Order: sequence, then structure tokens, then C-alpha cells
Amino acid sequence: MKKLLTALMLSAAVLAAGCDKLSTKTPAFVNTDITGLDYAKGFSLTDHTGKPRTLQDFRGKLVVVFFGYTQCPDVCPTTMAKMATVMKELGPASKDVQVLFITLDPERDTQELLNAYVPAFHPSFIGLRGDAEATARTAKEFKVFYAKTPSGDDPKNYTVDHMTGSYVFDREGRVRLLVRHEAEPGAIASDLRQLL
Repeated sequence: MKKLLTALMLSAAVLAAGCDKLSTKTPAFVNTDITGLDYAKGFSLTDHTGKPRTLQDFRGKLVVVFFGYTQCPDVCPTTMAKMATVMKELGPASKDVQVLFITLDPERDTQELLNAYVPAFHPSFIGLRGDAEATARTAKEFKVFYAKTPSGDDPKNYTVDHMTGSYVFDREGRVRLLVRHEAEPGAIASDLRQLL
């Protein structure tokens, strides 16, 4: 009887240890887990209301950072609309998520233009800009490729080729995910729920 009781207690301890490991298991994200990468640590830009902003301003919230420009014909408006859908899917939890749109076209994307464009997708979304130097520095910090491509003879007519993914930061300001442009809103919302 003693041997049986000892065996049962040992089995219970092994099972408890197994359950403990399961509860601390790393989440299985749908999007690309980039936890621990040594870049995308921050920025110093101005928001669409003229207020200076850094990544630290949003501590306590999940932050989704997307780089684009307002005259983008497809990827940028699609991404912004998708993130608005994600916010809707998250419901009340969306108050703990901040979407940031960083322009790669500061020449044309003025504060006034960002103020009209970005919140049109969702009232909580924030547009950020800097001068050409701050834009280049921020893009380098985030390893974001971008380049002007002329379209016609007028130098004011151009598109901006750029990376199409979005970065997701956890509540402590650590980069955690890279969301591809092709990701569906449900998959993004699922990953954000795990981080929340």
C-alpha cells in the first residue's frame, strides 16, 4: 500500500510539473515572432497634432508600428483599414492597443495631411513624422527599406517603395512580432490578444 501511495504521489508531482511547464509555454503566434531582436528600439518624432512623441510614451499598451505614406495607392490604405478591422475585432481590449503610422514621405506628408489621413481610419490611430534626417534615422533603426521612384518628368511626382510589414511591441516596449501585409485581421487580432 505504501509503495502504491508513493507511486501515486510521484505521478502527481510529475503531472504537476508538466502542467507548470505548459502554463509558461511561449505563445504560438500566427505572425513572425521576432522577440529579442536588437533593433527597432525607439524613435523621436512629432505626431499629427504637433506633439513630440517617443516609443516610451506608449508604455502599458501594445503598439503596432507601420511605415508608409499618404499617397500610397494600395499597401498603406489597405494596412490601415485592416488595422481598423483588428481594433473592431478586439472590442473593449482595443483601448490597450496603439497603432502608429510613420510617414516615409515627410516632404509631402505634412502635419495637416497626416491629421486628416490617419485618424480617418480609426480615431485612436496616430500619424508620426520627422524631417528627412529623422525619417532616415528612424527607418534605419527599424531596418525599413524605402526609396523614391520617379513617375514622370515632374520631380514632385513619385512613389515611395517601402517595406510593407508592421512591428508589434508589447506593453513594456519590446519588439515582439513582424506582421506581414498579407496577414488577415483575425490572425493579427489573435496574436494581439495573446500579448494582451
